[in-house]
Amino acid sequence: MAIGNALVKLGEVTDELIQLVSFNLNGEEYGIEVLKVREIIRLPSLTKTPNTAHFIEGIINLRGKVIPIISLRKRFNLPELEQDSQTRIIIMDVGSNLVGFIVDSVAEVIRLRSSEIQPPPAIILSGSGTVGQEYITGVYNHGERLLIIMDVDHMFSDEDRSGIVAAFE
Repeated sequence: MAIGNALVKLGEVTDELIQLVSFNLNGEEYGIEVLKVREIIRLPSLTKTPNTAHFIEGIINLRGKVIPIISLRKRFNLPELEQDSQTRIIIMDVGSNLVGFIVDSVAEVIRLRSSEIQPPPAIILSGSGTVGQEYITGVYNHGERLLIIMDVDHMFSDEDRSGIVAAFE
């Protein structure tokens, strides 16, 4: 089931409980499925890798596994920001691979019902960069702010994904 779509069983619509990890990027709040997240770590020193996509910051060794680390700021063409004590890497399952994503900070785990998620607008502007609809499954009104719900499996084209995997095999 995709987030934000009602699950239909025998003609009934169920209101599924969803858990999201919320994180901040360029002053906006985003959410990703908690089931995709393996762990959240502080930013270690990265090993730079030549001849990779501009948004790949490098690689880390996490308990014997080499994991590519991607800057979401660079991926979405957002202005660079100096990393600080709040900067985190979210290690996630993307397809059949583990990938780390650098975010400005991680906020909380949010529980909500699928019926509370609104469909995404055609384009969501985030600062000076644009995050396209293909990455977004919905928007949730979280108190006084909007939470943009992202789909990490659609964040990269097949070509990008192949390049990421090939660079680290």
